[in-house]
Amino acid sequence: MENWRDHAECREEDPDLFFPIGTTGPSLHQTRRAKAVCERCPVQDPCLDWAMDTGQTVGIWGGTTEADRRLLARRRQRASRRIS
Repeated sequence: MENWRDHAECREEDPDLFFPIGTTGPSLHQTRRAKAVCERCPVQDPCLDWAMDTGQTVGIWGGTTEADRRLLARRRQRASRRIS
């Protein structure tokens, strides 16, 4: 079985790019740069799914920040409660 990570665009980037420290100033620029890499990545969706499934609380995964993933998780919880 092939691993989605083998096709990740971020493999060619400095890993530190995807782990900005903070949410203001230079970190905002770093976050935008990391998300730009994700936007052109062919495995953005599997990456985000993995981050959500494993509870990643730091870093940029699948084009999302920690705050983005918390919001997605809350939305998913609300949607699943409505379906139940």
